[in-house]
Amino acid sequence: MNRSTPDKMDRLDRVVAEARRSREQREAGYREKSLKMYPWVCGRCTREFTRANLHELTVHHRDHNHDNNPPDGSNWELLCIYCHDNEHSRYLEAGCSSGNEAETRSTTHNPFAALKQMLDRGQDD
Repeated sequence: MNRSTPDKMDRLDRVVAEARRSREQREAGYREKSLKMYPWVCGRCTREFTRANLHELTVHHRDHNHDNNPPDGSNWELLCIYCHDNEHSRYLEAGCSSGNEAETRSTTHNPFAALKQMLDRGQDD
């Protein structure tokens, strides 16, 4: 069944409009703001970035709180993906926490708690 050209154009217009809205939302986000504020250079290894490899430049939150996004960018640091991974590894190895008691408590859910009973029931068949 052939669709009429106006239907295809309407659908294309909707897709383009949605893509524009998505771009505007991203630009309003902290990544786009930080890329406009700071030079495209890794804050650790000083590697420089261009549009071609900009996807390898990440925004690191200095206090490790991704909800702390002050408009002046004081909690952000641009790091390449390698330095960013290294920073988070060092942070985890040091046993750092945000001081939030809820985050430091161990988990209470055990997804394998009933596994033995389930396996035993399977052997009864």
